[in-house]
Amino acid sequence: MSRRSLASLATAAVFVATAVLGGAGPAAAGTTYSAPLRTAVASLPVAAENNAGYDRAAQFGDWKDANRDCQNTRAEVLIAESKTTPKFTTARKCTVATGKWVSSWDLRTHTSASTVQIDHMVPVHEAWGSGARYWTKAKRVAFYNDLGDARSLNAQTSALNSAKQARGPEQWLPPKNQCQYIADWTAVKIRWGLKADATEKAFLVKKAASCANTTLKVTRY
Repeated sequence: MSRRSLASLATAAVFVATAVLGGAGPAAAGTTYSAPLRTAVASLPVAAENNAGYDRAAQFGDWKDANRDCQNTRAEVLIAESKTTPKFTTARKCTVATGKWVSSWDLRTHTSASTVQIDHMVPVHEAWGSGARYWTKAKRVAFYNDLGDARSLNAQTSALNSAKQARGPEQWLPPKNQCQYIADWTAVKIRWGLKADATEKAFLVKKAASCANTTLKVTRY
């Protein structure tokens, strides 16, 4: 089952329509946003980040098993991104043991699941301070376990994920594929209706100007 299909089990079905470019104001869930990278970056609304009261476990929960097949979100991402058929720790196939993952931040190949971490492209601390503090707990849990857009969660080299922590792109970028990182960051913020603070947006605008102006397509949650 695809990651997008799994997401539909965890959230209500939504009607997919085409949104007007530019993102001026809130857009309905399920609408499709499409714009060149620089336009998409420019459309991000600006607001000061407010991280007061953040508590990851209490507000976002943990990995879920939305379709009750014993494979939680971490396992689903590992299965989806493995370039070979993964192997599991038990016959029930709940926990991934080995496979082949090429982490996009450094292009390293990993064959043991224990050497990669599942990164939230937009860290949950960043999401909280950029708008998620006003969401319901259910929506925050959905963000934490977002299998509906492959840019939201990815297997990455553990050391780099630990180096990133909760930093935005203005504070940290991966050694490889930086333009793709900027595009994915912007896409996830648009998907979830998250804001950018002034320093973050200024950096995104500057960085996007040096990247190919590829088109971003995003289904809003």
